[in-house]
Amino acid sequence: MDGEREEFASLSDLFAVLAGKIGEVSATVRGEVTEYRRGDVRFAVVDSTGADLRLLPDIAEAAGRTPSTGPSERGPDWIRFAPPEIDEHALDRARAWFQVAWRAARRG
Repeated sequence: MDGEREEFASLSDLFAVLAGKIGEVSATVRGEVTEYRRGDVRFAVVDSTGADLRLLPDIAEAAGRTPSTGPSERGPDWIRFAPPEIDEHALDRARAWFQVAWRAARRG
């Protein structure tokens, strides 16, 4: 968020750092699954195989057409992002979508 490039081994690691930088985020860990909320609104869920993110409908539709991304079982505003490797491109998308999901959670 501050322009620095950091290396992350997993989406879980990335989301933990982002949540700490953004603020107004609560995280609940259950085994390998971490849920992120802003207030009462859940906006991201990450596990060992990928992440589900709640985006705005038009962003979710566009995001669903990018590599390693598809619909989530959580609903139409959610996407499932499960990249086969955590490279710079995967981290960039996950970072952007986490931030969008956090902003959208303010609306409820």
